[in-house]
Amino acid sequence: MTVLFEITDHVARVTIDRPERMNAVDAATEAELERIWSEIEARNDIRCVVLTGAGNRAFSAGADLKADGGSSGLDYWAAANPNGFGGIALRQTLTVPVIARVNGLALGGGFEMVLGADIVIASQSTKFGLPEARVGRLPLDGGMVALQRLIPRNIAAGLMMTGRMLDAAEAERYGLVNAVVPPEDLNAEIDGWVADILSCAPLSVAAVKDTIRATAHLSPVEARDLRRPALIAALKSEDSDEGVRAFREKRAPVWRGR
Repeated sequence: MTVLFEITDHVARVTIDRPERMNAVDAATEAELERIWSEIEARNDIRCVVLTGAGNRAFSAGADLKADGGSSGLDYWAAANPNGFGGIALRQTLTVPVIARVNGLALGGGFEMVLGADIVIASQSTKFGLPEARVGRLPLDGGMVALQRLIPRNIAAGLMMTGRMLDAAEAERYGLVNAVVPPEDLNAEIDGWVADILSCAPLSVAAVKDTIRATAHLSPVEARDLRRPALIAALKSEDSDEGVRAFREKRAPVWRGR
């Protein structure tokens, strides 16, 4: 199995397990990732996902060019996953937050998967890059359309037009990552973010994610007035009443996700 998938205490951990290939994604790995994301979407017991790569050298080096069978760039584009690289780079149907635990190089499709996450925690040793132009290809699976929406346009253009890499400190400065920590502190930092997510009402978190992703093209007033189903579900939920009641009673709320 090239992807490890485990669920503990409402947290799913998805680990690309090909350290000998710097966690590059071949066709079998891509298919398994897509299957896992679909399973997560179908379940109601998962409240957070942590996505990472095995080992400490790479989050993912992207597409495994040694295993692509010699397909052309045009063929790759025509057969591209509509959900983006790894089934996550452009995915719009996943309601739970995804934390990218970036533990090394995130290149090409690896970087695109990071762009599909909601929260990004990076080791100080991390480097990000979209080097596709250096091998006559393009970041078609999310990078070319997503990066310029998350960092300044000229910075995004410079990275993609040169194949240069962005280190963790620069990525943090541009607002691409939420936190940068020493490698030995990475797991503790992830655990803190996971705990904070689990302390919040699941339907509220889902509504926040849905609103962020579905209304970015609208003005603030237009976005506020949009009656998204996730927003209505959160406002009408039992958890909405439970949260206020727990605050008044000075106790921790018991979330039921309904």
